[in-house]
Amino acid sequence: MKVQKVINNNIVSSMDSTGREVIVMGRGIGFKMKEGAEIPQEKIEKIFRLDSEDKLDRFKDLLATLPLEHIQISTEIINYAKKVLNKPLNQNIYITLTDHINFAIERFHQNLMFRTPFLREVRSFYREEYLIGEYAVALIEKKLGIRLPVDEAASIGLHVVNAEYNTAMRDTLNITQLIQQVVGIVTDYFQISLDERTLNYERFITHLKFLGQRIYMNELLNSDSPGFSEVIAKMYPAEYICSQKIQYLIKENYGHQVTDDEVAYLAVHIKRMRMS
Repeated sequence: MKVQKVINNNIVSSMDSTGREVIVMGRGIGFKMKEGAEIPQEKIEKIFRLDSEDKLDRFKDLLATLPLEHIQISTEIINYAKKVLNKPLNQNIYITLTDHINFAIERFHQNLMFRTPFLREVRSFYREEYLIGEYAVALIEKKLGIRLPVDEAASIGLHVVNAEYNTAMRDTLNITQLIQQVVGIVTDYFQISLDERTLNYERFITHLKFLGQRIYMNELLNSDSPGFSEVIAKMYPAEYICSQKIQYLIKENYGHQVTDDEVAYLAVHIKRMRMS
C-alpha cells in the first residue's frame, strides 16, 4: 500500500487492492513521507473505507485538523457500537461522531458544556445507544483524563441512533420528541403508568422508532388486506380511538398524514402493552 497524499503526520490517503481510495491512520505514519512511498505495515492502526467520494473528502478535511487521540477515541467508540448493536452503521458516523467528540472535548476545556434536552428520553427510548454513550464518556475519561457530563452520553447515543436508523440529527430529535408525545397521549388517555421494564413496552417503543423512520422516509405502511383497520377498530375500540389521537398529533405537529393501517398497528401495540 502506497501513499497517495499526506494529510498530516498521522493520516495519509492511499489505494487498496481494488483501486479504491482509503484513509490510513497511524501515529507518525505521514511524517516525512512522500507520494508513492510504501506505507510501513506496522504503523497502520486503522483503514477507513467510505462509500462515496463526497464522504471521503469531508472526512479527510476533518481529520486534517484533529488530534490523533480524538480520532482514535471516536473510532474505538464506533467499533464498540457495531459490536454491541451487531448491525451496520451509516458511514457518516465517522464524520459526525468524530467531529462531535472533538467539539465536546474543546467545549469542556472552555467550560462551555451544554444541556441535552432529551436526556431522559434517550435513556428510556434508546437504552443500548445510551449505554454506548456511557461507554464513550468513560473511555474519554480513561484516555484523556477528563470527565464529560452525563448529557454527553445522550448526545453520543443520538449520533449512534442516526447511524443505526439512517436518519439526520434533526429527524432523530423529531422522532424522539414524537415518541415522548405518543407515550404521553397513551398514559393520559388510559390514565395509566407504563412499565418500562416490560417486553411489550420495549416492543411499543421499537414500533414507534420505526414509525418515525417511515414517516421521515415517506414509507408508511398500507396493508394488503382490505378492511384491516376496520377489523382492528372493532376488536380494540378504545385503543383505536387513542391511535387516532396519535394520528391527529402527527398531522398537526409534524405535517405527516399517517395511514389508517398505521393507526391499526398502533392500536394493536397499545393493546398488547396495556395487557402487560
